[in-house]
Amino acid sequence: MTAPGADTQHGIRRRNLARVLGAVAADGPVSRAGVAARVGLTRAAVGTLVDALLRAGLLVETGPAATGGRGRPGSELAVSDTGPAGIGAEIGVGNLAVCAVDLRGRIRARAAADVADRGSEPGPVLRRLAGMIAEVTDRIAALDLRPAGLTVAVPGLVARGTTTVVHAPNLGWRNVDPAPVLRALTAVPEPLTVENEANLGALAELRLGGGPDGSGAPPPDFLHVSAEAGIGAAVVVDGQLLRGARGFAGELGHVPVYPGGRPCGCGARGCLEQYAGEAAVLRAAGLDPGRAAAGHPGPRARVELLAHRAAAGNPATLAALRDAGTALGIALAGAVHLLDPEAVLLGGALARLAPWLLPSLERELTARTALAPYAGTAPRIRVAAARCGADGPLLGAAHAALRAVLDDPLGRSWTPAVSRQLSGE
Repeated sequence: MTAPGADTQHGIRRRNLARVLGAVAADGPVSRAGVAARVGLTRAAVGTLVDALLRAGLLVETGPAATGGRGRPGSELAVSDTGPAGIGAEIGVGNLAVCAVDLRGRIRARAAADVADRGSEPGPVLRRLAGMIAEVTDRIAALDLRPAGLTVAVPGLVARGTTTVVHAPNLGWRNVDPAPVLRALTAVPEPLTVENEANLGALAELRLGGGPDGSGAPPPDFLHVSAEAGIGAAVVVDGQLLRGARGFAGELGHVPVYPGGRPCGCGARGCLEQYAGEAAVLRAAGLDPGRAAAGHPGPRARVELLAHRAAAGNPATLAALRDAGTALGIALAGAVHLLDPEAVLLGGALARLAPWLLPSLERELTARTALAPYAGTAPRIRVAAARCGADGPLLGAAHAALRAVLDDPLGRSWTPAVSRQLSGE
């Protein structure tokens, strides 16, 4: 029989362990005194928690801490570069990618392939992805790293609280659950999660990026807009993702910008994707999307083609990007009025093309928010390229997989023996 209050005591200890590990991950190398000041616990309490994390191999001592006081200096602490690693995977319309990130936030292994996933059956795509996951996990095993979970980024709607891709229009998938296939074909432990790529791009900015000016912490309220074949957005409010009732918040690509305009694959007309999506911009630049894809396989190569032509002053490409920026400004104006964000961050392909998109985007956005109550106040809504760029969804996935460790440092398979010992099992 469990003693009264045991669960509460265990929960408090688990939260305090997470706070200490998080403080060292954010500020390390740092002394025990520095950790105590950051988390608001006594030095004695922090010492006990630190000792547990050292025994688990999640923290290491790096040498004497700098001190201006008397007495023997303590050791500085840092998170270990061995032990648990988050595995992130990305299923794109034109690419597959997998990476492993350690507790220090460093990419320790990566695999990527340009593939034509549009219209492909899920089975072959998932089997190829599973092979890449196995390749990455084998490589990190040689570095004394163990998978602590897997998060998969997909360009589609994922039902809230599930791993089911309800609709990924640019892949042609409906009601596909990648989890059973990946569980059967890989040795990565739980948790296995599936998440919209725009959401993971936003999480990458929260954890890895700076503010829109390239420095400091990201703002707590922002829109993260990303593009590959389609256009998606993530809404961050008070540092948390706004998911919506079904988990589908942020479908900016299907906001109508020109009602009655071009037909969209979703069944509506005039959607943003038909004016600022990859295929639309390629066509407007005088490039056939099919031939561009064949001559420049992979989404990044096609984006680089557009960027190269724009930098060279190609009139058709400049006009295409100017018009795409205008369409983005129209769509974002409604979101800005509704949500009042501090910033708009352009991720994915939009980050690379930002120098040519931003002038018309900002001009349109300013014109359409000129009568807003906050117009003319400082600071204005800032629009800038996301710092993580096209890597945002993949990095966000890997760091999301690490959340299980950071939230419950001694609770799972990454420290099995120590976890059982400390929890009294």
